Amino acid sequence: MDTKRILVVDDEESLLKIIEYALDEAGFAVRTAMDCDQAKAALQSFQPDLIILDVMLPGCSGLEFCREVRQKWDVPIIMLSARSEEIDKILGLELGADDYVTKPFSPRELVSRVRAQLRRVEATPTREARISVADLAIDPDSHEVFMGDEVVHLTNTEFQILSLLARTPGKAFSRAAILSHLWSGGFVGDERTVDVHIHNLRDKVEPNAQEPEYILTVRGVGYRLRSV
Repeated sequence: MDTKRILVVDDEESLLKIIEYALDEAGFAVRTAMDCDQAKAALQSFQPDLIILDVMLPGCSGLEFCREVRQKWDVPIIMLSARSEEIDKILGLELGADDYVTKPFSPRELVSRVRAQLRRVEATPTREARISVADLAIDPDSHEVFMGDEVVHLTNTEFQILSLLARTPGKAFSRAAILSHLWSGGFVGDERTVDVHIHNLRDKVEPNAQEPEYILTVRGVGYRLRSV
């Protein structure tokens, strides 16, 4: 098995060393960066399989860097922040982050989140048929989504949520069930995280995100994909 490469971007040197040690002990190859310039250089030369990214960085914010990465790469991103305000989490997720961890956190928890994200990327399920609902088509094997003839670019988390809903169109999934599917029961946090990802999905696949036709809300439960 190839050693997975993790890029850690944070301007707090002591925390970088703690994270680097924990990931190294877990068997990962680690590259660290303390600002956006170093991170951009490492992204090109190191080609990480996953990025751990602090929200507050010198030179540019982690949110800006997340946006830049998402324009070119599908690599999973876990955001870090010393601030617990909801706005930080929402912005990070809306810009394409796959997970969000608030400081202080245990290194063991972070390593668990890293492993969960990498498992999702590496998952190789048995061949599944392409699923179509009106103009929306999901191909689980090629990891592609189409709206008509146009390719829809989703983050890995967005694709996993849509694929879960698409496997049983019409079935309502609770937010807890969606989180359990994404993180194998290891997610500790706010179920509203799902709402942010659903919001992003609707922006990408719905003709009118304000009046969704495909990803429907089931009041008091969660979400479902329309069946016809």
